[in-house]
Amino acid sequence: MQHEANTMKAVRTGSAVTPLWKSLLHSQLALPLAGLVVVSILMGLASDNFFTLSNILNVLRQVSIVAILAVGMSFVILTGGIDLSVGAAMALAGTVAAGLMVNTGLPGAAGLLAGIGIAVAIGLLNGVLVAWGRMPAIIVTLATMGIARGVGLIYSGGYPISGLPSWIAWFGVGRVGIVPAPVIAMLAVYALAWLLLERTPFGRHVYAVGGNETAARLSGVKTGRIKLAVYAISGLTSGLAAIILTGRLMSGQPNAGVGFELDAIAAVVLGGTAIAGGRGLIVGTLIGAVLLGILNNGLNLMGINPYLQEIIRGLIILLAIYIAREWR
Repeated sequence: MQHEANTMKAVRTGSAVTPLWKSLLHSQLALPLAGLVVVSILMGLASDNFFTLSNILNVLRQVSIVAILAVGMSFVILTGGIDLSVGAAMALAGTVAAGLMVNTGLPGAAGLLAGIGIAVAIGLLNGVLVAWGRMPAIIVTLATMGIARGVGLIYSGGYPISGLPSWIAWFGVGRVGIVPAPVIAMLAVYALAWLLLERTPFGRHVYAVGGNETAARLSGVKTGRIKLAVYAISGLTSGLAAIILTGRLMSGQPNAGVGFELDAIAAVVLGGTAIAGGRGLIVGTLIGAVLLGILNNGLNLMGINPYLQEIIRGLIILLAIYIAREWR
């Protein structure tokens, strides 16, 4: 009996350790984690200041906006879609929020909620056109990107809107202890997204739509509603990112967020999510966003020409996609 007990104990111990390493090695997070470790080591060797606590917190603070945008982008891409409007929606949300607070005297909290509402409305419009209008997502969101950018410029007259309440700055530059407020917001958004994707029927339906939309529909999944929901979530994360950006700039900037949609897509792809949908982890997206932030920070610390940095980032993204394809 003692022998059997020891054997069972060994089996339980082995099953708790060995499969963990094996599953990690073959999981969707293996490549993103490996990339994060390698890039971090290289940047640490290139700059003595890289691994300081202040620099690490600075990297997380800088990446927070794109990382939050990438959450909504992950939901959309997991269904096989794409959202090019997130940067423009963020800019419009921040501009409208600032305009309502400064020009109409609307209380700050109400102004921020109105900005979030604008971004969600853009997401819902995208979802309706994609799900029920059966229009290509890339065309729909390209169009709404232009519309949102144009509305923001008209609303503000093409100029930043400043004069916001001083407490708005906390969302962009505030701290809780030593941790920047944007980092706390980023982690909270990812925790909620993880729960939604991994612990609810809605999350399973998101993966099902991206994996095989026809099969999902025949299985009873309301694919149109799922698509509408993921674009609304993308709009919501754009609105949340707008609050952080507005607090950081202390103004509504109609030209803000140009190119952020590409950074968000890059974070999702570097995190191991299949661009065709149906496969990916939200934790991978966070790793991809941090990887981009570390890369940007390290190249800046090394004094690399900004134009050359764009080339390097593009090459790394292409390499990551190629390696991920071969790995699968």
